[in-house]
Amino acid sequence: MISDSHGAPTITSSGLKQPYHLVDPSPWPIIGAFTGASTLAGIVLAAHYGNYWLFAIGLIGTLGVMFGWWRDVLKESATPGMHSMVVRIGLRYGMIMFIASEVMFFVGFFWAFFHYALFPEHVLGAEHAVWPPQGVKTFDPWSLPFLNTMILLLSGTTVTWAHHGLLHGDRKALVRGLLFTVLLGLSFTCLQAVEYAEAPFKFYGGGVYPSTFFLATGFHGFHVIIGTLFLLVCLWRANRGDFTPERHFGFEAAAWYWHFVDVVWLFLFVCIYWWGAGEIATH
Repeated sequence: MISDSHGAPTITSSGLKQPYHLVDPSPWPIIGAFTGASTLAGIVLAAHYGNYWLFAIGLIGTLGVMFGWWRDVLKESATPGMHSMVVRIGLRYGMIMFIASEVMFFVGFFWAFFHYALFPEHVLGAEHAVWPPQGVKTFDPWSLPFLNTMILLLSGTTVTWAHHGLLHGDRKALVRGLLFTVLLGLSFTCLQAVEYAEAPFKFYGGGVYPSTFFLATGFHGFHVIIGTLFLLVCLWRANRGDFTPERHFGFEAAAWYWHFVDVVWLFLFVCIYWWGAGEIATH
């Protein structure tokens, strides 16, 4: 098989052309595997022995791999012939499957929360079978959680505004919409940090309720940070003029991811902050 390094359709031994992009050999996958393993081992060392040096090395290495790998992807997308229509469809399928895997990731957290909310005797004993557990003071869902809900819903409209501007060739609307979305994402993260600081319960030593609460909302907050960085890169690319109405999958993927983050938060607000705040009658 002969592969054209400039991205022209590959010619197979039978003489047929095919539209798939065969990537050049890259060091990033193997380096990423080692830096990821170092980060994981560093988390274990930090948690058990208070030693953060391996975690710092792994984290810095992982960030470096992300920068280098994504830089190469951006170069590929700008090279004529590399990202054909078939390749772009494959990228869309890949992003859809990635978001589906993220959905199942959160399903596990919701499953744990509802299991203990509906059957608290499984962990608390029949004589204390109430949810939230006795002594746990929950958040008022109509204070900071509701404000954060409004912020995320507004951010969903601003990213849609940016997408609309891109499709109609309005670069100013694209940049403004992305800028507002990034600012709203940062606002959400800051308010959630305030919420955690004022939490009436702690992650450690507080039982199953704080564990399920902080795992579900904390991982969602982590996804908000990732989505904000994703959109920040799109904002930088939009300022450079990388996106066109015909070719803008990088922005489209970021918008899909951000809408996913919005929807997950709506479930968190309704199920954990609102529904889960009151005592639930049990057997």
